[in-house]
Order: sequence, then structure tokens, then C-alpha cells
Amino acid sequence: MDWHTGIRAAYPDALLTIQGNTLDDLVVTNQETGEPFEFDQALAQSAWNAIAAAAAATAYQRQRQPEYPPVTELADALYWASEGDTSKLDAYYAACAAVKAKYPKPLEVTP
Repeated sequence: MDWHTGIRAAYPDALLTIQGNTLDDLVVTNQETGEPFEFDQALAQSAWNAIAAAAAATAYQRQRQPEYPPVTELADALYWASEGDTSKLDAYYAACAAVKAKYPKPLEVTP
């Protein structure tokens, strides 16, 4: 758990200084008053969990991006397809399909 991120997400409008990395050594100070800032651990944990879930739900997008074939290959394949040769376009689509199969989109869970 990244307490810094969780606290900042739970209190987006608060001007805070956060020092330390574990609950035992965490010091949170209100920048406007210089006073210690008492934060709700459950609220910060919940905010962090929401951020982590959103990142996990879109991880496949970040994994796919560097492995897709270049768009220049698509342009070339489209040209040759317009000339009657679809072999390059078929290969491009197959390469994209392989990346999608390697990093599948997670199934959406509905409550």
C-alpha cells in the first residue's frame, strides 16, 4: 500500500506534507497551518484500492501497446490491399490478434 497516494487521493483538496512510508513512521502535516493532519486510515486505504483496481483494469492496454505492429506496416498493407494483394493486411491483422490473445482484456465484473 502506498500511503502517500492513498492519502492524497482521499483528501484531494488538502495541502499536505507527507513523510515516511509505513504507518509507524508516517507524519502528515497540514501545509497551511503546520499542524499534524489526522487522516482516516480506512478512507486512505479505500482510495488506494480504487486507484490500484483502475490500474489493474487497464494494465492490458499498457502491455499491448509496445507489441502491436507499427502503423506504417498497416499503411503499406492497406496500399497493397487496394492493389488486390491482401496478404500483408491479413498478416497485420493476425499480428494484432496475437497481441490481443497474449494480453486479453479482463472480463468486467458486475455486482
